[in-house]
Amino acid sequence: MAPPEKAAAASAACCKQPGVHPVPYHRGVQRRTSAGCARYSTARGAAPWAAQFGWNRGAVSGIRFSGASSRVYVLRDEAPFVFISNPIWKKGITAMKIIYNDGTVAECPQDQELHVLRHTAAHIMAQAIKRLYPDADFGYGPATENGFYYDVDLGDVKLTDEDLAAIEKEMRKITKENLPIKAFTLPRPEAIKLMEDRKEKFKVEHIGDLPEDAVISFYQQGEYIDMCVGPHLTYTKALKAFKITQQSGAYWKGDKANKMLTRINGVAFRTQEELEEWEKQQEEARARDHRKIGREMQLFMTDDLVGRGLPMFLPNGYVVWQELENYIKAKERARGYQHVMTPCVGTVNLYKTSGHWDHYRENMFPAMEMEGESYVLRPMNCPHHMMIYANRPHSYRDLPIRIGEIAHDFRYEASGTLKGIERGRHFCQNDAHLFVTPEQIKSEVAAVCDLIFEVYKDFNITDYRCVLSLRDPNDKKKYHDDDAMWNHAESALREVLTELGINFTEEIGEAAFYGPKLDVNVRPAVGAEYTLSTCQLDFCLPAKFHLTYVDRDGTEKTPVVLHRAILGSIDRFMAYLIEETKGRFPTWLAPTQVKVLPVSEKTLDYASEVTDKLAEAGIRVYLDSDNQKIGYKIREAQQVDRVPYMLVLGAKEAEAGNISVRNRKGETTTMELDAFIKHVCDEISNRTYNID
Repeated sequence: MAPPEKAAAASAACCKQPGVHPVPYHRGVQRRTSAGCARYSTARGAAPWAAQFGWNRGAVSGIRFSGASSRVYVLRDEAPFVFISNPIWKKGITAMKIIYNDGTVAECPQDQELHVLRHTAAHIMAQAIKRLYPDADFGYGPATENGFYYDVDLGDVKLTDEDLAAIEKEMRKITKENLPIKAFTLPRPEAIKLMEDRKEKFKVEHIGDLPEDAVISFYQQGEYIDMCVGPHLTYTKALKAFKITQQSGAYWKGDKANKMLTRINGVAFRTQEELEEWEKQQEEARARDHRKIGREMQLFMTDDLVGRGLPMFLPNGYVVWQELENYIKAKERARGYQHVMTPCVGTVNLYKTSGHWDHYRENMFPAMEMEGESYVLRPMNCPHHMMIYANRPHSYRDLPIRIGEIAHDFRYEASGTLKGIERGRHFCQNDAHLFVTPEQIKSEVAAVCDLIFEVYKDFNITDYRCVLSLRDPNDKKKYHDDDAMWNHAESALREVLTELGINFTEEIGEAAFYGPKLDVNVRPAVGAEYTLSTCQLDFCLPAKFHLTYVDRDGTEKTPVVLHRAILGSIDRFMAYLIEETKGRFPTWLAPTQVKVLPVSEKTLDYASEVTDKLAEAGIRVYLDSDNQKIGYKIREAQQVDRVPYMLVLGAKEAEAGNISVRNRKGETTTMELDAFIKHVCDEISNRTYNID
């Protein structure tokens, strides 16, 4: 059962209209636009629906399906479904049959087929779990953009891979039973009693969260009953291609104050061919996984004795880390940034002043007491930079002041979210804070955007999108409570981005607690998109720290602060590069740029001379003097170390005084050593992005 918010109430009213049915509309399908809705076309005729259910103007929009005369009203934020009236589909398309919560059976809109399949798969998985674990108590079980999951309380049971396989086997048994799926509704008292009789305490609690006038609907297949808005497939046999993928932990209702449940994930597709294609993609994802490549190339390590989420960079990895640090610092220095170093801890009072203690404490490590004062590991270094600005008086002539730092930060991430150096509990942000006058906002945001896109060009990053992240005005816990400040800040950043000609979408609830931000989200070679770079507009923290400058008229004014990160964190950026390149770093970034491979001991002296000359030229070179066959050395250098260049030196090369150069493609060229050194040094100095 997906969390329906107002879905049940709207569903009930919708189903009173002849031929109108609610269809689940997953939030991942369509991103929000500036109206806070999925914008397809004008919402003519939608206003009465919006008024009836209490949605604001702009919360409903219409869509016309290709080859259909139906109108679909998408209710964003309030209900995860669309209204479809009198669908007429293109001839020749055979749509799957689905059952709505009023018992009506109809053809499923094509763009909702995967959602319905996956939602039904979640119910079938829950039924399988209940058969194997009769005391299981279920939370939420929605379809997602990539599959489905169910959160379940299994008591003291800890599932193994064998247990997951058994659940999947039981699911296949249920699909073969071809159980009919039926829908029914109950009045609230009877719905509560049914769930209590079935010992579904989470469902009972959820009923209490629904509006008083909500129509509470259920779906049943065989002995299994689930509270759900629907719709679903009409028979279990219609689910053909599925697979359970993993388990993790998840708090009930996503709240850390609630019980930790077991989240069991799976995927489902229309056909076995689609599932097989997905499995191929997963195989590619495993091949690119930065954790696997990091182990092979000896880039970084983790150990539970040190602590989960606390990666340690090995010599090879730290070379890459330092090169990235030097690269971005040089870019920043050329643009007038001043770099500082601040401590990794701060007092609790510092974070109370900034607001982090009230709005971000759950992501911070616990406080440490020392000599009557409380300290915390910093989750971010904004407050430290505020104090650096406050260290001396400033005039408008001093601004903009750009303070940068490669800052060590610590966040208490849930163990289930940890992923190598992509997401850890310790990481190093490429952070900076720009203290500007209101008149300088546009030019400084433009300069930050220019730097972001210049860096992306250097690293051939082309698959990205820009997002204006805004607050959720109803979430007073997460966001600083000052409507006037938020309205001003959001309008200002929106106006600047529009004037700069940057294409962006808007997303509610993704802002920092102190202000709106521009997020640049990248789509990696594998996996879901994530934010790499950000530029945040802040009117809040400067006021909290009483920061001022003397304006040209002699009065004290409060500066505006831009928080920005170009590489994001060096750790995450490095993980991104590893997976994009499969560890085949460009020459300037590669831990070892050239590996010298003598064919035998007879050419070891010549190989040593070549190695010395390369090292003298500033090239990171390694001489493989092991007594191994040359084929083994080449495979090790090419497939494990992934070095850009291998020099295979045999008797012929030693006699001629030249070198045989082998690249990562396996292509071999005979060159003079001096010419090769110049070629490699040019690639390094120009930071050529050669990853083949």
